[in-house]
Amino acid sequence: MGLSISGATRLFPIYGDPIAQVKSPAGLSAILAARGIDALVVPIHVTAADLPAFVDGARRARNIDGMVVTVPHKPASLALCDRVTERARYAGSVNIMRRQPDGSWAGDNTDGHGYLDGIAAEGFVPEGRRVLLVGAGGAGSAIAFEVLARGAAMLAIHDIDEARRDGLVARLSGRFPGRVGIGSADPRGFDLVANATPLGMREGDPYPVDVDRLVATQFVADAVTKPEIPPLIAAARARGCATMPGSGMFNAQAELLVDLLTGVRAIA
Repeated sequence: MGLSISGATRLFPIYGDPIAQVKSPAGLSAILAARGIDALVVPIHVTAADLPAFVDGARRARNIDGMVVTVPHKPASLALCDRVTERARYAGSVNIMRRQPDGSWAGDNTDGHGYLDGIAAEGFVPEGRRVLLVGAGGAGSAIAFEVLARGAAMLAIHDIDEARRDGLVARLSGRFPGRVGIGSADPRGFDLVANATPLGMREGDPYPVDVDRLVATQFVADAVTKPEIPPLIAAARARGCATMPGSGMFNAQAELLVDLLTGVRAIA
């Protein structure tokens, strides 16, 4: 279905600072059009100082049904929601907000959900498996929660920021006792090796794990979307591993975001 804009078109802002670099408005708008929905995802540049006023103003715009949140506003937007999901609380951030019938904002974080859905599309499920996750930031926290929520037997978390790593381990241990621990860059003994850091985006970046210790029976996943085949994924494929590059997470998350924005799935 072709693009159509009218006075009845619903709007879904995606806001960040900066915003010119985001690629998702076109992709999300294309999904909406393909579904026959008269709606657009539009980029909005919002500074941190203006964020509360913007979110309040969007609440008053009657043709804004939901919003997508990008860097650096995901953590701050959590506090601007009237209610958030459990996984958003554990991630400490939201990347989507949906207007509720009473006008309130419900927030969620789909980073972990998209990451695990992308892995599932490649045939791997974490239930009963051992997982090494590198990266305890916002995306990593969301992925960590989702790995455990989907039944992983053990999750080891590695991050060069030890305080951030330890804080995430402590939070998750309260929710998933006995299944969370501290990891390292050594991937031996894990069924899934998951990168949630930006390592691999820039030429010359070190690998997030010791790739020489990867074996063909392991599944390796990466959140990096550019380059299309990140160095970790290339190294893993060279060793016979099944993989998911960042595009798998992006594609799975795009469909989920549209479901949540349009109310096909409730934020709960």
